[in-house]
Amino acid sequence: MKQYNVTGMSCAACSARVEKAVSKVPGVTACSVSLLTNSMGVEGTASPQAIIQAVQEAGYGASPKQAGPAAAPAGSDLDALADHETPKLKRRLLASLGFLLVLMYFSMGHMMWGWPLPGWFDGNHVAVGLVQLLLAGIVMVINQKFFISGFKSLLHGAPNMDTLVALGSTASFVWSTYALFQMTSAQLHGDSAGVMEYMMELYFESAAMILTLITVGKMLEARSKGKTTSALKSLMKLAPQTATLLREGAEVTVPIGQVRRGDQFVVRPGENIPVDGVVLEGSSAVNESALTGESIPVDKAPGDAVSAATVNQSGFLRCEATRVGEDTTLSQIIRMVSDAAATKAPIAKIADRVSGVFVPVVIAIAVITTAIWLLLGQNLAFALARGISVLVISCPCALGLATPVAIMVGNGLGAKNGILFKTAASLEAAGRTQIVALDKTGTITRGEPQVTDLLPAAGVTESELLTLAAALEQKSEHPLARAVLAHAAGQAVQPPQVTDFEALPGNGLTAKLEGRSIFGGSLAFIQTLVPVPAALADQAQTLAQQGKTPLFFGGEGRLLGVIAVADTIKEDSPDAIRQLRDMGIRVVMLTGDNQQTADAIGRQAGVDQVIAGVLPDGKESVIRALSEKGKVAMVGDGINDAPALTRADTGIAIGAGTDVAIDAADVVLMNSRLSDVPALIRLSRATLRNIHENLFWAFIYNIIGIPLAAGVFIPLGLTLNPMFGAAAMSLSSFCVVSNALRLNLFNIHSARKDKPIRPVDLPPAPAPRQTACPINTTEVNAMQKTIQIEGMMCGHCEATVKKALEALPQVDSAQVSHTAGTAVVTLNADVEDSVLKKAVEDKDYTVTGIV
Repeated sequence: MKQYNVTGMSCAACSARVEKAVSKVPGVTACSVSLLTNSMGVEGTASPQAIIQAVQEAGYGASPKQAGPAAAPAGSDLDALADHETPKLKRRLLASLGFLLVLMYFSMGHMMWGWPLPGWFDGNHVAVGLVQLLLAGIVMVINQKFFISGFKSLLHGAPNMDTLVALGSTASFVWSTYALFQMTSAQLHGDSAGVMEYMMELYFESAAMILTLITVGKMLEARSKGKTTSALKSLMKLAPQTATLLREGAEVTVPIGQVRRGDQFVVRPGENIPVDGVVLEGSSAVNESALTGESIPVDKAPGDAVSAATVNQSGFLRCEATRVGEDTTLSQIIRMVSDAAATKAPIAKIADRVSGVFVPVVIAIAVITTAIWLLLGQNLAFALARGISVLVISCPCALGLATPVAIMVGNGLGAKNGILFKTAASLEAAGRTQIVALDKTGTITRGEPQVTDLLPAAGVTESELLTLAAALEQKSEHPLARAVLAHAAGQAVQPPQVTDFEALPGNGLTAKLEGRSIFGGSLAFIQTLVPVPAALADQAQTLAQQGKTPLFFGGEGRLLGVIAVADTIKEDSPDAIRQLRDMGIRVVMLTGDNQQTADAIGRQAGVDQVIAGVLPDGKESVIRALSEKGKVAMVGDGINDAPALTRADTGIAIGAGTDVAIDAADVVLMNSRLSDVPALIRLSRATLRNIHENLFWAFIYNIIGIPLAAGVFIPLGLTLNPMFGAAAMSLSSFCVVSNALRLNLFNIHSARKDKPIRPVDLPPAPAPRQTACPINTTEVNAMQKTIQIEGMMCGHCEATVKKALEALPQVDSAQVSHTAGTAVVTLNADVEDSVLKKAVEDKDYTVTGIV
């Protein structure tokens, strides 16, 4: 999406006009104009020159936004969001008030309450009228922008709010000028009664008051709009200006735009990290709250990643730049927030359709109102006052701002809490979610195995078992080995060195420790070396049923114990899932793991349904089927989640996941916390509720205000002076924006005010032996074979066998279980058993039978 700054817009009719003009440019496939941020997002192949020309021909100005705020933090992007309007409007308002107060003294103070005037005005009513004309004219010149914009838009065939104000003020001024000339004629002929009659027809104060009150509203609106973009401006201001690079052994301070990937830079305590990088030397605590909202500093050591705009708090760091300019995390966040502000939520189309015809319709109503009152026998002054009231009370701004201000505030609040909505549509869609599908690994679970249980044999301590296991595993590259070593390090265990180390793929490990043989591996492998007590074997089986992988260790001719390893669930996962269910949302867990492991994790997490053994394309099929039951949000972090994230109504990527998943998603969770999922849905619901409130008040205001101004309620004794109409118009936009700002007070992590929706019915979970569309529960008469395999010990082994079998063209899918020691393959054509056996045994596992 290419973004542009747009100037000259004053209301929703303006943004609709620009959007319509640009959409007609050949090559433009989508265009969205934001009145709030004075920005425009354009998709397609049209050139910037053609787009800018279309905007200019519509009567407005446009310029491309800078490429990236990280490269130019003080550039036009930040400048476009700065509040330039409020100071200008404040000066206009003060000047207008000064002349208006004098005008009001002459018109109302003297005429209605007899306030004194200099002696030369005694009996000279024409002179009093001339002073009013001059003062009103000065106020109109001060606020000439209304007339320039309003009549210019009218000439372009796209009247806007300024047109309504200009017409109302001009009508009052022209009629008053006519009455003043009639006064001179009456005075010339000595008609004192006529002079007094026309004196009461002067509306110069209305002409000036309308402009002043609208300026008050504009200023309040501008101030409020400035606050709604504060989150984006704060992010842009975080971008560092300089970096300290290491060049030829010396430290050189350069502008941030000169940093290149691969450059080495240093950061001292208290300094901002200039670009994304990886730590080469040093250790420190880094405050990442600016990006993640998490206030607790994160410890960094060599090999750890650091992000631009985070603060080094304690130690000296030497780092290598990995992402610079537009590629940094900060720039990506700013781009996401900015893109979301430049797009429109589907609900905004309601207001857009109304705003597109609102001003012409109001002008027509004002003309008809004036004509009807004249036909009913009222004098021109009365009829004109009703028409002017209609013009100045009608407010397309309230309609145009109802949605974008709420979207901007909601999006900014999300960004402050590490929740990034890519578009306004995704912010709206998230609140309508009825089903949440969660990937297991890396989303519900940590994504890396950890030691969960230590079961030492009789006469063996946990420390002895862990020391021997760590000594054996320290030369292994298996993921389970890393889990054992990490646990040993956490217990301050220093493993001794071993010799004659040998890895037996699919079985286990052997080595010698101080001349003694030690070994570890699966139950089947250990049973060939030493006897396994029945009680310990039963405990290991119980652990396996819980989705854990039991590793057996022995030495000196006896079993020393069992260490269980599993991919454990994150601490906040059960509570996050409980919150989702309390909100009336169904929670489904998707995983490629075997059913037994998946069921165990599902029970711990508390999900509604578990769907296991799902291939990447199968996840997409599951989401498609779930979408038939309700609005679906998919949460994932891996490459294999990308199709499902794209298929879902709302794709949510865990921030620590892959770039592919983040690119495919609609929402990104920077903190990689599952608890942010109910928070973002809660935020979306609050934003939607706020939009509905804003639209309600905007529509109701006009539905009640226009008939009141037109005089429909005069028989009931209710009428509206044009000055009060102008005041009401000014306050309407201010109230809408202020209501949206209330969202900043909303606590997205509090479940106290959650209102559960009616849960939808989930489709039945797929049967274990089904083809690629796993959600379809119809039994498939496909050819299947069950392969008996020895040597598989964990999920990593399952994945290896599964990949090897599914690489065969005759195999549609393979469901592999290391606990059952089987692989069930679904075939699309006949295949020799020897081909299946070779595919498995090439990965160093043993096939004992195929049925």
